[in-house]
Amino acid sequence: MQIAIVLYDRFTALDAVGPYETLGRLPDADTVFVAERTGPVRSDTGRLALTADKSLAEVPRPDVVVVPGGPGQGAQMGNEVLLDWLRTADGTSAWTTSVCTGSLLLASAGLLEGRRATSHWLALDGLKEFGAEPTGERVVFDGKYVTAAGVSSGIDMGLTLLGRIAGDEHAQAVQLLTEYDPQPPYDAGSPEKAPAHLVDRFRNGSHVVLS
Repeated sequence: MQIAIVLYDRFTALDAVGPYETLGRLPDADTVFVAERTGPVRSDTGRLALTADKSLAEVPRPDVVVVPGGPGQGAQMGNEVLLDWLRTADGTSAWTTSVCTGSLLLASAGLLEGRRATSHWLALDGLKEFGAEPTGERVVFDGKYVTAAGVSSGIDMGLTLLGRIAGDEHAQAVQLLTEYDPQPPYDAGSPEKAPAHLVDRFRNGSHVVLS
């Protein structure tokens, strides 16, 4: 099974690496990072690069598509090379997935119209523009489309889809071996739980680089 993880300038690293470390543990998985051009692609901090070993044109029919989000997503919304590739790949994929604002790229390609989907909590309303039905759930399945909320939820998406494809026990084994047992020091991981002044700050346009 070929898994294509899309890279573009200023993607968020964990959006791509979370699914890589979980979903990429499928038996006989061929996981490949793809971009418009091969070579290193810088993440949103500019300090980390992942290597696209193949171009989009070289991977036209992956079984699973994974689209990460990140600050660079906005610049890709009108990138017809990427959007056309997403439409073509989706035509034969078994699963088309996204993490964080990657769902806005799927939506921009016309793939989420009339479907339930999620994204980073600050970007949920953007899904409406493309006819998708936004939901604040952490991982959303709608047919073969699987969208995950912000950044860390890509790990949950990868494990959940891994269970659908390879069975619960295999997914549980991957969770155990990666020791994915979240015990965060703060209960502030969603706008419903975080201090109201922090939520308001980011809703009002304040941004930080998570590095």
